[in-house]
Amino acid sequence: MLSTLTAGALLFTSAIVPSTQWHGAPPPQDRMVIDVVAANGSGCPGDTAKIQVSPDNTAFTVTYSEFIAQAGPSARATDARRNCQMALDVHVPSGYTYAVAGADYRGYGHLEKGAAGSETASYYFQGEPHTTRIRHDFYGWMDSDWQQSDRVEVGSMSFLDCGEQRYLNVNTELRVSGGPSVRKATSFLTMDSSDGSLETLYHVAWRRC
Repeated sequence: MLSTLTAGALLFTSAIVPSTQWHGAPPPQDRMVIDVVAANGSGCPGDTAKIQVSPDNTAFTVTYSEFIAQAGPSARATDARRNCQMALDVHVPSGYTYAVAGADYRGYGHLEKGAAGSETASYYFQGEPHTTRIRHDFYGWMDSDWQQSDRVEVGSMSFLDCGEQRYLNVNTELRVSGGPSVRKATSFLTMDSSDGSLETLYHVAWRRC
């Protein structure tokens, strides 16, 4: 295992949203424990994805140092797509279960005129057929920070069955298409920053069993 985390609720983003917005029960008093079983993919090679639990145990943030997709004269074809797949072993306090209610993503993008990019995330429990998949698109000209939020409707939330222990899988992907300027200039999307201030946060909804 890569690391062990504790939290009272679960998620990626830049600002903590009050729990009342996530349409669930209040977070349990006992700690949720999260074992990061694996973090694999071209967007998070080695140990370049860093995780930190919030002081109030209502969230955890993930920062990346090598999560960048790009297309241009010096880029390889494989550089146009980057992804990070994380497997989380979440130990839930007795009497509760949870679902991913949403996520906030931040990064930086430079897209030349005619270029395009996308950020896609999916969340699912190991062995379960239901997958929540949300995509956000970007178009050039663009040269700025970006922020996107996923919100899962209450009726679409996938709660883990009470008493079951399954890995929560989170897969995030960036793609870039350079467009007509691909031979002359580089376009890119990233989920990191030079000062480490851009992070991702996942929100969790709780349910009493």
